[in-house]
Amino acid sequence: MVKDLIGDGEAGLARSWSGRDAFIYAFFSVNLVTLGLYIISQAWYFTGGLIPAILAGAVLVLTEIVVYAGFITVMPKAGGDYVWQSRVLGKAVGFVLAMTGWCFILWLWTPLYADMLRQIVLVPLAAVLGFKSLAIAVATSNLVWFGACVVTCLFIFVVIALGMESYAKVQRFCFWTGNVSLLIVLAILLVPTGASFATRFDAGALSLFGIRDATATIDAAGRAASAAGKAAGTTTGLWGGNLSQVLLLLPFLAFWNLWPNCGASLSGEVRGAHDFRRNLLVMSAALFAATVLAIIVLLAIEGSMGFDFYMRANAAYWQGRLHPTELAPVLPFWPYPVLLALLAVDSPILRVIVVLGMSSWFFGWAGTIYLSSTRILFSAALDRLLPGNVAELSARSRSPVKALLYMVVPGLIVSALYVWNVFGFAGLTLMSTLVIAVTYLGTGLAAVLLPFVQRELYDSSPLAAFRIGPIPLISAFGLAFMSFIGFLLYEWMIDPADLYGISLRNSTSVVFMAVVYGVAIALYLLLRARSRRVGAKEAEDLFEEAPQE
Repeated sequence: MVKDLIGDGEAGLARSWSGRDAFIYAFFSVNLVTLGLYIISQAWYFTGGLIPAILAGAVLVLTEIVVYAGFITVMPKAGGDYVWQSRVLGKAVGFVLAMTGWCFILWLWTPLYADMLRQIVLVPLAAVLGFKSLAIAVATSNLVWFGACVVTCLFIFVVIALGMESYAKVQRFCFWTGNVSLLIVLAILLVPTGASFATRFDAGALSLFGIRDATATIDAAGRAASAAGKAAGTTTGLWGGNLSQVLLLLPFLAFWNLWPNCGASLSGEVRGAHDFRRNLLVMSAALFAATVLAIIVLLAIEGSMGFDFYMRANAAYWQGRLHPTELAPVLPFWPYPVLLALLAVDSPILRVIVVLGMSSWFFGWAGTIYLSSTRILFSAALDRLLPGNVAELSARSRSPVKALLYMVVPGLIVSALYVWNVFGFAGLTLMSTLVIAVTYLGTGLAAVLLPFVQRELYDSSPLAAFRIGPIPLISAFGLAFMSFIGFLLYEWMIDPADLYGISLRNSTSVVFMAVVYGVAIALYLLLRARSRRVGAKEAEDLFEEAPQE
């Protein structure tokens, strides 16, 4: 009975990951250098303090961690959200929410990952090697950006197709290399050099990119961007703001810190996944490490170049990139703090070493875009909602390679739409987070209902011992998690202050959501009908082959 309820989600997959591997995956899923700095740079026009918002966001994400740690304990199967929702809320709900949140929307993440590849690896590397024109071309060319999408997909395909053991080795190497490199960057930022940052910045901008009088130009452009932007003359600070102003930053920060649970879909391949406290520790430690690291890096930016200047540079860059008619682009490269720190370094060799070392943050993280998605597809195929070949595993690596192809090919198509801004796709950055949050809302509801809908399964698990008075722990935290996600969805979709650009007032957002969920519902109905026809045919064939008395 219990086996039927939880499914054979990890059939053919090996439990090849340790708790350490799961922690590193969770840590990279809330990657400060890629996701964190990328979205913080776009949140330049808020009036609340960034550090209070980061702390508040971390506290609220803890509700998510409890829910997912609990579900992994009860059902440690490949497929995560899909398996849990389909067993508690029904297969229709599980399929639609998992396909949209873990497959369809990850195609939109592809050009975002590729943009981070070019901004934190390709552009800095070209610049420190002395190729000024190439650095500017890589930073500004849509064709190069799409090329980065192709490179990203090729790397992801290879590293995932090699299997979980190989993937674990890659992320372990990148984890240690990336963190050591970040320590070097922090030392460069914090050690006095005798020259002002403005002097170093002007000299570096001229030598690396051929830009003259960069500090004055960016300062003026950043102030102009603020005056023309949504906050009417303000740029986000490290501190300050009332509770409401701080909370308005959370829908932006969710792009970065909402994902310590990303490895949940892989729990069927992690040893010791039945241990609730261990699951809780793995994800909480990843979130805590990312939060503390973010605060340290932001304080280092404040102490070296001034956080106000950093955010004005971000304002100048993003206004010039996204709204070129409002502000002529004066900063052709993204204000990557690592690159800004290296302006104080005279040694070309050290610059190259640091850039290459910091690239580990991208390569150790890149696989998170599709790895979990392949397990969702794998589990849906085992449930006979997708064609059986989706669940086929490579004989050598035990990896669902065909499921991976279902992610890579559409991801490149959506990348082209985003890169060249077809149908306004370039304005849908936060939609990449909204759709996943809707999926999480379903898991929150499933958490509330789990002890009552699947009582036998729940009571037989270690999680049954954890309660808050008479209320099951997972139900209480499920309600809290749903409240947090509800707040995010309200701000994104209603957006009374017009801060996020993806509200229901944006026709592109409305059409996008209608297409995404409409296609998922239609696909479920078609595949369900097909599954019933195939099942009926197999039963008929079995009856005809039975021996007659």
